[in-house]
Amino acid sequence: MSLTDTIRINTETLIGETELEDRLHGNKPLRVKLGVDPTRPDLTFGHLVVFNKLRQFQDLGHEALLIIGDFTTLIGDPSGRSNTRPVLTKEEIVENAQTYLDQAFKILDQKKTTVYYNSEWFDAMSFEDCLKLSRKMTVARMLERDDFAKRYASQAPISMIEFMYPLIQGYDSLVLNADVEIGGTDQLFNMLVGRALQKDAGKQEQAVITMPLLVGLDGSKKMSKSADNFIAFTDNAKEMFGKIMSISDDTMWDYYRLLLEFPENKVENLKTGHPMESKKRLASSLVGQFHSMEAAKRELEQFEQVFSKNKLPDDMPTFTWADLIGDEPNAPLFEVMAQSKLFESKGAIRRLVQQGGVKIDGEKQDDPSRQITPSNVEQIFQAGKRVFFKLVG
Repeated sequence: MSLTDTIRINTETLIGETELEDRLHGNKPLRVKLGVDPTRPDLTFGHLVVFNKLRQFQDLGHEALLIIGDFTTLIGDPSGRSNTRPVLTKEEIVENAQTYLDQAFKILDQKKTTVYYNSEWFDAMSFEDCLKLSRKMTVARMLERDDFAKRYASQAPISMIEFMYPLIQGYDSLVLNADVEIGGTDQLFNMLVGRALQKDAGKQEQAVITMPLLVGLDGSKKMSKSADNFIAFTDNAKEMFGKIMSISDDTMWDYYRLLLEFPENKVENLKTGHPMESKKRLASSLVGQFHSMEAAKRELEQFEQVFSKNKLPDDMPTFTWADLIGDEPNAPLFEVMAQSKLFESKGAIRRLVQQGGVKIDGEKQDDPSRQITPSNVEQIFQAGKRVFFKLVG
C-alpha cells in the first residue's frame, strides 16, 4: 500500500494527490493543517473523525498545525448553515478554546502538534489589508457555495462578514504555508480557497483532504450540538456508553470505520455476528479510549444488568426532596427532573415525557406538569434507556 493509499483510508475527497505523493516521499515533514472554531466548550465524536486523520499524519512523521479559530469564531462559519450563527463574546471564545486543547490532546500527539490562534495575524491586519484580501474573491464565486446559493435563492440573509469567512480560513493556509489541509466534506469550498490564495501568491498549493461527516445519534443528521444528537469527548463514562448503545445498527458500522478506524474486512466480519455484541464492543472501546478500560467494563456490566437482566442500576444517584425542591409541598414533574441536573433543559424533559420516555416506579408518565409530592418511600425515576435516579423523602 502506497503512502497516499494509507492517507486515502476513510477520506471522501483528495485534491492535489500527485503533489501530495511527491511531498510524502520527500525528506521534509509535511505541515498538515486542521482548523477548529471554539463555538462550544466541547468537542464531539464528529471532530474525532478529522482528529484521527491528523494523528495518522503524525504517526507518519509529519507536523500537525492545529488552528484555534478564535478570530473566525467571531464571524461564525456559515458552512452547512441556513441562517447566521450567533456571535460569541471574546471571553466565551477564550474559555472554549482552552477546553478544546485539553480534549484534542486525548487524540493528538502533543509533541508533534503546533497550536496557532488565527487572531495572531488577523488582529494585526488593517482595514486596507482586509480590502486587499477581499479582492481575491468574487461574489459570483462565493455563490457557487451550496449553502450560500440556497440561502440567496430563499432570500435568507447572508451577511457580508460571512462572505469573508472562506477567505479568512484560506488565508490561514497562506500564512502557515500549509502542505495539507484536513476538514469535513462541508469545508471543501473553504479549503479550496486556501489553495487559490497560495497559488495567487506563487506558493505551492496545499493538498485538500475531506472526511465524511459523522451521522449523529438520530441516524440521519450530521452530528452536532444544535441538533442534540451528539456524543462529546467530555461526556462521563455512563452517558457515553449509553449514547453509543442507542445508535442504530447501520450507524454503528460507520462508527467502527470512522472512529475506531476498522478496515472494511474487519467490519464485514463483525456483521456476521450479533449486532448487540458488536455495539457493546464499540461502546466499550470508545469509553476505554476516553476514560479507562475499567470504566468501560463497569458500564458494560451496568448496561447488561439493566437491559439484559431487567434490574435497576447499582449506581443511580439519590436525591432527597429538600435537595431538589426545598420546602415546597409539591412541584411539577419537569421541575423535579430539571433540578436533578441530569438533563440538558426543561424543554428536553417536556419532550421526553410527551414521547412516553419517562417512568416513575415503572409507570409511564404523559404529563410533564403532573404534580409530584414527597413520599415516605423511595421513588425511582427513569428517563429513556440511560438515566435513572432515586428520590427519597
